[in-house]
Order: sequence, then structure tokens, then C-alpha cells
Amino acid sequence: MPDSRKSKLTTKSINLYYGSVHALGDVTVEIPECSITAIIGPSGCGKSSFLRLFNRMNDLIPIARVEGEAFLDDSPIYGKDAEDVASLRKKIGMVFQKPNVFPASIYENIVIGPKSHGTENKAVLNEITERCLTKVALWSEVKDSLRKPAQELSSGQQQRLCIARALAVDPEVILMDESCSALDPESTAKIEELMLELAKQYTIIIVTHNMEQAARVSDMSAFMMIDEEKIGRLVEFSPTTEMFLNPKDKRTEDYIEGRFG
Repeated sequence: MPDSRKSKLTTKSINLYYGSVHALGDVTVEIPECSITAIIGPSGCGKSSFLRLFNRMNDLIPIARVEGEAFLDDSPIYGKDAEDVASLRKKIGMVFQKPNVFPASIYENIVIGPKSHGTENKAVLNEITERCLTKVALWSEVKDSLRKPAQELSSGQQQRLCIARALAVDPEVILMDESCSALDPESTAKIEELMLELAKQYTIIIVTHNMEQAARVSDMSAFMMIDEEKIGRLVEFSPTTEMFLNPKDKRTEDYIEGRFG
């Protein structure tokens, strides 16, 4: 764990089922706070399903079932003592693979979250908008066109807007599910630079197929793959530099070297 930082998110022998399909098996991991953790592995190994465990997005799938334990700090994410899902998702925001801006103005995309949590004061909403757009290096580009439809922005700008929207409710964790895969290299570089800056304040977990990206931005890496029973397993979890230079498991080495996946 980098710099002996305390764990922000923890799973203990967590399993995920979609009906009779055992999607994730006995995953135990500790994600350090104020860091970037990359989840890597071949397609279909459960990376995105694992990511969605943390903010209970899998709850939206009727046949999904979770066994085991997961924690945000010391608070359980599942079980009878867990806080309500709306409160959890305020603390753990998510940015998806493709920019999913709402069909509204740039301004309304930012303030929709704070409004839903009871903030109505115009001055406060204006401050949140400027602060969050500044954090994602978008304020100077859009400050004179906040009433412009968000869908008119470029893909890279839309993805930064989605990150700003996630920041607007003051989360503690940001989940990013292949958030650069649909972007051009220039936009990807801007998002990566943004991740590194945000990690000073937030805990970030990314799913990525891009090994170079994982090596560039992440502090920790989790390598997953499916076993012979088609269950997604965590093979190795370690500091990224250590994993990429001296992996403990031959399967990790083979994947990083591009021998499969």
C-alpha cells in the first residue's frame, strides 16, 4: 500500500452472482485512500462488475446477489447496517465508458446533483459550478456558454463534464469504468492529468484495458482473470511499479507482456 495510507475501500471474500452465474469469487482487497487503483485483466473477467460493487450499481440488476463484505472506511456497504444507497452514491461517484451527459445545459448537468440533495441557493450552485468545472480544467473553455447544451461539447469535454458532475456532490471516491476508451489521445492525456490531480483529494479506481495508462497513472493495480470454472478472480494486487516490473504470478506477467487478453 503506497505510503502506508489507510484503506478507503475494503472487500472481504466478496462474491457476486447473476442468477446462477458466479461472476466474482472470493475477492479480498484493500484500496488505499487518495490514490489511483487500476483494475486490469482480459475482457469478461469481471472488472466492471467488481467496480460496480462499491456503489451498488449491481443492485439495478434484479438477478444480482452479493455475498461477503465490503466497506467504505469502516462502514459496511452491504447488509442490515449499511447506509441507504442514495447516501452511498453521493460518497462514491461514477464515470462511465462513454460520456453520458444529460440532455440539458452545461450548468444544469453540474447542479442537478446538488439540487437533488436539497441545495437551492443560486449563489451556492454558481460557486459549485465554477469550482467543479475549474477542477476538471473546463471552466475557461465553457464559462461564457454555461447555458449551451452539454451535448454540443466535444467527447473529451463531455467526459470532463461528467467528472465535474460527479464532483459536484462532494464524493470521497470516484469510480471510472474505461473512461478514456472512447476518447482521442489528446483528450485521454487531459483526463489522465486530471486523475493525477484529483487523487490528491479523492480515492480513484479505474478499469482500463490500456496497460500503458495503468502504468502511467495508477499507484496500485489489481489483476483479474477468469478461472477454469468461468469465475472472475483477483490474481494479484500490488503497487503498480512492482506488478509491472516484478509480478508475483506468471499469469500476471503473461497478461502485461501481451501474451493473452
